[in-house]
Amino acid sequence: LWRTMAWNGRRSRGNLRQVILFLLCVCVWQSGAESLRYSVAEEMERESFVGNIAQDLGLDPSQLAARKARVVCEGNQQLFRLNPSTGVLRATESLDREEICPQSETCMLFFTLFLENPLQLIRGEVEVLDVNDNSPIFPEKQMVFEIPETTPPGSGFPLKNARDKDVGSNGLQNYSLESNSHFSLAVTARNDGAKYAELILDRQLDREENLEMNLLLTATDGGSPPRSGTAQIRIVVLDANDNTPMFSQKIYEVRIAENSPRGQLVVRVDATDADEGFNGKVRYTLTETSEGCQQLFDLNPDTGEIWVTGNLDFEETKKHEMVVKATDGGGLSAHCKVQVEVVDVNDNAPEIKLTSHTASIPEDAPLRTLVALFSVRDRDADDNGRTECTIEGDLPFTLTPTFGNFYELRTNAALDREKTAEYNISIRATDWGPRRLSSRESLWVQVWDVNDNAPAFSQELYSMWVTENNSPMVRIGSVQASDADAGSNARVQYALERQEGQEQPALSVSSESGDVYVVRSLDYERLRALEELNLLLIATDGGSPPRSGTAQIRIMVLDANDNTPMFSREVYEVLLAEDSSPGQLLVRVHATDPDEGSYGKVHYAFTQISDGSRQLFDLNPDTGEIRVAGNVDFEEMKTHEMMVRATDGGGLSAHCKVQVEAPPAEPDDTLTLYLIACLACVSALCLATGLAALLMKLRRDRQRNAEPLPTFPTAVAESDAGSLPRSLMYDVCLATGSLSRDFHFLGPLLPCFPAGIPPGAAPQRSSVCSQEASN
Repeated sequence: LWRTMAWNGRRSRGNLRQVILFLLCVCVWQSGAESLRYSVAEEMERESFVGNIAQDLGLDPSQLAARKARVVCEGNQQLFRLNPSTGVLRATESLDREEICPQSETCMLFFTLFLENPLQLIRGEVEVLDVNDNSPIFPEKQMVFEIPETTPPGSGFPLKNARDKDVGSNGLQNYSLESNSHFSLAVTARNDGAKYAELILDRQLDREENLEMNLLLTATDGGSPPRSGTAQIRIVVLDANDNTPMFSQKIYEVRIAENSPRGQLVVRVDATDADEGFNGKVRYTLTETSEGCQQLFDLNPDTGEIWVTGNLDFEETKKHEMVVKATDGGGLSAHCKVQVEVVDVNDNAPEIKLTSHTASIPEDAPLRTLVALFSVRDRDADDNGRTECTIEGDLPFTLTPTFGNFYELRTNAALDREKTAEYNISIRATDWGPRRLSSRESLWVQVWDVNDNAPAFSQELYSMWVTENNSPMVRIGSVQASDADAGSNARVQYALERQEGQEQPALSVSSESGDVYVVRSLDYERLRALEELNLLLIATDGGSPPRSGTAQIRIMVLDANDNTPMFSREVYEVLLAEDSSPGQLLVRVHATDPDEGSYGKVHYAFTQISDGSRQLFDLNPDTGEIRVAGNVDFEEMKTHEMMVRATDGGGLSAHCKVQVEAPPAEPDDTLTLYLIACLACVSALCLATGLAALLMKLRRDRQRNAEPLPTFPTAVAESDAGSLPRSLMYDVCLATGSLSRDFHFLGPLLPCFPAGIPPGAAPQRSSVCSQEASN
């Protein structure tokens, strides 16, 4: 029995799920079944009428406004605008069909109508109708054909097609050729409806008759009135050439990926000519190409190789056609077609377009609250354009697919502003291509605050100190309480609990900043028994209803530093010998402070001391001992003076002076004796030198007096030459080769002859002269 009941229960639950699923499918079908279709001619003015949505849906315009109706166009431009008051749909700008749908016979623009309360999405489409606003245009104003005179009648020469951006009957319809005696025109339609013209030779050419011909080609569309375009055909008649180039294929079909790099080989067309020499050399040219081909491909005229020179885009053009002309040296030519199919690759990332967005929600919002609505689009085809959306990170939000490619962003968990005040929601859309591409859109959602938190102090107990004899209203610290809420819910005010029967309170707290002040001067001796003051702090927020929190505050009164250190003496005079060794104790200064604790502990330091003295003495900051640190020289500085400061722990200080001098010098007898001996030696040496000089002078004088004096002649007759006496005779001596005369006035000859020498001794004079000349 129990098994049967359980089986029936499971069966009923299964049927219930099927019914709910069926109802959901019916709702979705009904929401997407309705669609709107309109048509509008291109080139109409801005704000042109497109359609009346309210009338077509059978709704009153007031219902559209109440349900917040709005229109979102596909693509990057918002081409239509809905007036919710009237229900009229208008074009926001003039539409150009050739710009919007350049390669499509029909131009359809899609939009989505959004209705709220309840949510309803209706798809709409607008067909842009073509008008005849473009004339056929030939790619070149002049086409040149070099045709040999031996070309047989019936030969055809493809012409470059004219292009008309209009479509249908407004597009290119026919070609016509100027009347002439040699050529006619053949117009053929392709499978896709496009028409192309071919020049047909009707009568044999004769180069001797006509070297060249000029014909006018006209292209006409089917508009009303029709438009036309013209091009000049120039026929150059060439001399005979027996063989025409022949391609290995009439049509070359190639498939190439759209991401092919520039310089990649597409295909190599090959034509051969049986002629030899110049007439057998083939060159290739492009005679007809689809729009944009010349910017995407390049043909090597010598090898026939076609290379990629631009950026291929499957989304822009899926197929390219080219006509290659092979011409030999004699002017004969052949043609082939090259059809290039562009293969799609996954080169477009999905595009996320936001439709609606709620910037802020309350933290007590219910589950499944709608936050945003957006759509995803990928321009690629097949799996490359298939997309999926996810939310990055662990966030209390979820994505729900809706109509078409739209998604809803909703909450899926309770929000807490105190934990997270705002969310940066990153939505990533990824396609299904082999190399998966993705894009990301960030949404900021702020959470509103509700008063669900009470203020909390940073400490349960605040301890503060104040020194006795303080000034009234002195600030001794601050308290701080924080509230996790925001805005007025987080604005905190402070107060102290007032005790019954208490006199004027000693403390006060600022209601806004939390600064704590001592209201009146405190006496440590009076409050010594209490040691501290304990009060209750209260912090209240600005919510409705308000919430509050408490903490204890403890105030301790400290003793003041009332006493200044005192030295035992104001001046310390110290005698120090120059030969004192470093480290020797010079003096110990001592100061006392009657305060206790750190206020009674004294530290010493030099305050005024010269640079020379600073290198010679060290002061112990704890004991006050001054010791010798270097070699003291009183010849450089007679007296060393230092000012010593004694400072207690409270910063009070006193000063004393320390004077260091050398002891008085004692007389030195040994040094005096040495000086006297040196002076005696120097005096004796000087006396001996003077006596020696005197003796030498006396000796020279004695020798000079002992030499005999010469005897001079007494009469002039004693000389046998000249008119002067012999004692006054001078000789003139000339040197050989002199340029001038030199007169040597010699002194009188004083020969040491004894008196009475005979005159025969006169010839000795010449010997003296000759000796003088030789010298």
